[in-house]
Amino acid sequence: MTGRERYRALLEKRKADKVGFWMGNPHDDTLPAYFRYFNVGSKEALGQALDDDFAWLPADLNYWRHPGNEPVFDLLNGQERHSLGQPGAFAECGDVREVDAYHWPDVRHIDLDLLEKDIDKTIAKGMGVASGTWSCFFHIVADFFGMENYFIKMYTDPDVVLAVTEHVMAFYLEANQRIYDRMGGKIDALFLGNDFGSQQDLLISPDCFSRFVLPYFRQLIDQAKRAGLYVMLHSCGSIDRVIPLLIDAGIDALHPLQARARGMNAENLQKYKDDILFVGGVDTQELLPFGTPQQVKAEVRRLKDIFGTGWVVSPSHEALLPNVPPENLLAMHDAAMEG
Repeated sequence: MTGRERYRALLEKRKADKVGFWMGNPHDDTLPAYFRYFNVGSKEALGQALDDDFAWLPADLNYWRHPGNEPVFDLLNGQERHSLGQPGAFAECGDVREVDAYHWPDVRHIDLDLLEKDIDKTIAKGMGVASGTWSCFFHIVADFFGMENYFIKMYTDPDVVLAVTEHVMAFYLEANQRIYDRMGGKIDALFLGNDFGSQQDLLISPDCFSRFVLPYFRQLIDQAKRAGLYVMLHSCGSIDRVIPLLIDAGIDALHPLQARARGMNAENLQKYKDDILFVGGVDTQELLPFGTPQQVKAEVRRLKDIFGTGWVVSPSHEALLPNVPPENLLAMHDAAMEG
């Protein structure tokens, strides 16, 4: 099987020739050491050297080209960020009209020509394509208010929270539709990300999740399904309490399986293995930074026994930091390639 064939078979819950593999998205500070170790000169070449089955091409993160160099969303009204709780553009907002009057981004500033060019290159290499917009509306709305303020406003000003969310979502839905209309047949899965879990539990209650988050996941998922795409959802942290809701909403794959977060260990997650593809789960908090290559290989083999063939071997957080030695990345790869 090519990487793309394997990736699609895994998403479709068909039997593949082996488990999948994705190295993740190493942090920029990590790449020089990896490039030297694997004797490559680019992230794309590194992915090929490690037999990645798919590439991640997020339209809004990598292909935003504003002529004035403005960000997609001006979350802090031009101020420098100091913390996640820092008051954002709507921190004091109590009127939906103020939300409607805001300078919302124009999807035309996403360079679809360049995106399609990179998608074509990926397919030519025999790799699957995970693309569309990253669609991290939960993070964006949190930053527009300041995270703690966002959670409080879910109770004090729910109409304002919903209005901001609707405007953010309008951008992602329109951008995705343009992508699907033009190149949807070339994309295997919408890969979207929103971290809504901490090490111990959800960041908000299941009730707030069902009101302020889940309906927008459904919009993104339904739109992707109409275009014939699978859906791979990213969330760090402990999200076990809402995984059944996400499955019901239509996700096909869950990433990154933060192994040391409560309820996210493989033994607990295996109850979902008939419903979704697992992507990730190789611990980045302790094992990959501080373990030996032999320990990494042993853990990958153990996880294979638990997850079965419905698994893409990958880190439990995709942004590998400089404390993850290349020897351990290679060990994760080598164990994944075993029959």
